[in-house]
Amino acid sequence: MFAKLRLAASALAATLLVALPGHAFETRANAAWVYDLTTHTVLLDKNGEVSLPPASMSKLMTINMLFEALKDGRVTLDTAFSVSENATAMTAQGGSTMYLQEGDRPTVDELIHGMIVNSGNDACVVVAEGLEGSEAEFAAKMTERAAALGLENSHFTNSSGWPDPGQRMSMKDLGLLSRRLIEEFPEYYPVFSETEFNYKDRAPANANNRNPLLKLGIGADGLKTGHTTEAGYGMVGSVKQGERRIIFAISGLASDKERAEEAERIATWAFRQFSLKTVAKAGVKVADAEVFMGEAETVGLVPAEDVRLLLPAMAQDGLSADVIYSGPLSAPITKGAVLAELVIRIPDLPEHRIPLVAEADVAKGGFMKRLTTAAQVLQSRYFGEAPAS
Repeated sequence: MFAKLRLAASALAATLLVALPGHAFETRANAAWVYDLTTHTVLLDKNGEVSLPPASMSKLMTINMLFEALKDGRVTLDTAFSVSENATAMTAQGGSTMYLQEGDRPTVDELIHGMIVNSGNDACVVVAEGLEGSEAEFAAKMTERAAALGLENSHFTNSSGWPDPGQRMSMKDLGLLSRRLIEEFPEYYPVFSETEFNYKDRAPANANNRNPLLKLGIGADGLKTGHTTEAGYGMVGSVKQGERRIIFAISGLASDKERAEEAERIATWAFRQFSLKTVAKAGVKVADAEVFMGEAETVGLVPAEDVRLLLPAMAQDGLSADVIYSGPLSAPITKGAVLAELVIRIPDLPEHRIPLVAEADVAKGGFMKRLTTAAQVLQSRYFGEAPAS
């Protein structure tokens, strides 16, 4: 039998009394994806799964490939790569550069800085050729690896984001890739917050990180800007304040000024319109479930861990919660066994499903209990009611 228990907000915790969503965010970006990494909550999705020209934001995939090579020991930070004519030609074509020259032997550490801080197209080509022999082969491996990582709307034809009809990523894919860079490579990720790198003091200009949020003191620590005529101005950003971290990816802005303004607006909205709340405590009963043939007629249902959710601020109503289980539950029941789900629905946000476990052991009832229960079942079946207790 399928059972559902509707809970009032107060049945979970007083902190549930915060329900109506903050005003929906209207972004000027053509596509945007905003994600709360702490609670794994998508806060905004505007054309988030549409494959678009990513410009230099696709360098994040090249950086990921190099970080993976470091992690599995194929290279070290001191490994030196050669600089080909193909790499130096990127500087001649215009676009971002770390000012490499043929004959240079930049280290992996220097190339990481060149790709992240300078957004160097030349550095990307050096990495591609150093890891796979050619940029074409490296781009094929980028596409293959992206698919393996679950990036469903990404395809690469080069390592730098240079304009090409086959170079495509979605804002969601860029956000998920950023999450990977933050979580899987904490030893290398801090480079994203560095503001300046000048290889061999060659840069006459553009040696500074283009991330407009780094200088604002709002907790920004990455990741990458991008711009081409086709893509417009875009950015993938990460901001950490207190316990929370958000990641966002935006594309299609009209200018670098508009990109900077929109990035700050998104960060402000994400932190001011939502707050992290504990809505249910570990081991504190949320509901009772009916037990069949047990020494006790019910068993308490509790979360095994504290349930912490991101909730819209400044409101009183709109949140609902159900406990769902197949019942009545048959004894014996072991404390800690998963028996049910707590389903919490928050307006304009994805629903949350939290497993609930048995609060205590419930042994199978003795002979008299089983006999009484059997009589009750028969009475109900044939006479439509249970005997009075």
